[in-house]
Amino acid sequence: MLRAGLYAAPAAGDHRPMRKDIPTIMPGRSHRDAVRRLLRGVRKAGLATTMAEGGAPYASLVTVATDQDGSPLLLLSGLADHTRNLAAEPRAALLVDAAEGLDNPQTGPRATVMGRIARVADPAEEERGRRRFLARHPAAALYAGFGDFALYRMAVERAHYVGGFARAVWIDDGPSLLSPPALAAAMSDAEVSIITHMNDDHADAVDLYARRLCGRSGEEGWRMAAIDADGCDLVSAEQAARLPFDPSLTDPSGARETLVALVKKARAGGAE
Repeated sequence: MLRAGLYAAPAAGDHRPMRKDIPTIMPGRSHRDAVRRLLRGVRKAGLATTMAEGGAPYASLVTVATDQDGSPLLLLSGLADHTRNLAAEPRAALLVDAAEGLDNPQTGPRATVMGRIARVADPAEEERGRRRFLARHPAAALYAGFGDFALYRMAVERAHYVGGFARAVWIDDGPSLLSPPALAAAMSDAEVSIITHMNDDHADAVDLYARRLCGRSGEEGWRMAAIDADGCDLVSAEQAARLPFDPSLTDPSGARETLVALVKKARAGGAE
């Protein structure tokens, strides 16, 4: 399939060279998984909103985490411009990327994720989301309890994924970017017990994950703070790290096999 009209023939009198049409990439499971994994792995994003007064575009830097299904979570102050903008117009976009350490950031994968951002109203969902946010951003505990801060979630509607040069694809079915609802619910039910078991009975394994698989040498006392189908979040007194699972879990019972395999991998060698 070709993206018709993207490079049309030049008008009469226009002597610029004509460029050929380029193929349209149809979204597949790998693209959807790549967007979700980008969301899982980043700690910050560019947030695009519409100014409540005047309607001008506005971009800001925010810290981000994900709910069990992969939906973006944000801890926002009601005093911030972007929060006031969202109250007037909830449609927004998040730009996330994995360009850290690349000489040319344009060669790294990135995604623009679009949807509606709203405050989390349900107390149980707010408690779970706040805990997952603090697992990604432990330092946010210093202000998370302030009265003007609240948890927000994006309901993802579509995304634009760029995997590199000439590797761009639009994904219009937002729910397909996330973990299935049944899997997200099962992981949510099992999360606390898995975390407690790892921290109480396998603290040495968690240290190995951080030092040898995440490259966070020089500090001990790591603990597991969150887990989902795509990976787990580790924290220490001063740092946070994300350990991805490959492949992702298909149910909570697979966590044990995956975590045991990662211990063996860490003991066999790593970044320490």
